[in-house]
Amino acid sequence: MRKNFTIIIAFVFMGMNASTSAKGLLGDENIDPKKKETTQYVVPPHIPEKLTFSEEEVPLGNFDVRESLDRELMVNTFFHSQTIRYIKLAPRFFEIIEPILKQEKIPEDFKYLALAESGFDLKAISPAGAAGIWQFMEATGRENGLEVNGVVDERYHIEKATKAACKYLHQSYAKYGNWTTVAASYNAGRNGINRQVERQKETNYYNLLLSEETNRYVYRILSYKLILESPEAYGFYVPKKDMYPSIPVKIVEVKTSVQNLADFSKEHNINYKILKLFNPWLRENYLKNDSGKTYEIKIPKGRYVE
Repeated sequence: MRKNFTIIIAFVFMGMNASTSAKGLLGDENIDPKKKETTQYVVPPHIPEKLTFSEEEVPLGNFDVRESLDRELMVNTFFHSQTIRYIKLAPRFFEIIEPILKQEKIPEDFKYLALAESGFDLKAISPAGAAGIWQFMEATGRENGLEVNGVVDERYHIEKATKAACKYLHQSYAKYGNWTTVAASYNAGRNGINRQVERQKETNYYNLLLSEETNRYVYRILSYKLILESPEAYGFYVPKKDMYPSIPVKIVEVKTSVQNLADFSKEHNINYKILKLFNPWLRENYLKNDSGKTYEIKIPKGRYVE
């Protein structure tokens, strides 16, 4: 509908009806009549009364906890382009990650940790060299069962890296006994958390003074959880038809070396670019396999690839 003016309101309160007016939000007496037709009203995102991470209560009654969560909610609620992209991508990635977390007995909330680590980028690599959706360093990846070399790097293999992350998370839980500290230690490292626990004589994540990055880390995960679980409550309306679809694949087992992956791609009716998009763990244009190991290569099929 065309009008001579537009009033944009961010509907971000839980349960608020989309038809709520600016008058209802702010009170008509607070609005200068001369500015009613030109002012854009922005309201802060909703903070729930209760919140948990992996069934562990977040102490929102503590002012520092509440304000830290508020900060990350504001960052992600108003970073529209990035957050909409995450909402669109979430079903594609979560349908792979969730069953593995369940099978490995890791709380489902850790799927948001994967998002915080990599932004759903399978090819992500940090300045420090951490790689893949779970951002493993080379040594840590190998310690948790991943093959990491110049030709094959399974840190970029979503299924194998997720299983490796589960192994690492279980090790951390055996040490700390609560999942919130486990999540924090994924960012700071177990040694980093251990030093601060000893220094501060405190074991509760919410009571620890940590680095800026780790101080914000769990709250970033919580903000993703709140927004992705209830996007419309934070002003995001993404129709189902606009979600990025899951793309079916077939698995081709390879037990020998492959001299040229471009030729391999054409043999399977795709191109080299698509092969690498679905198999970012293949780091070269060939696959060296002197040991006869069985590798599973994904080949997309159906109407999504011509």
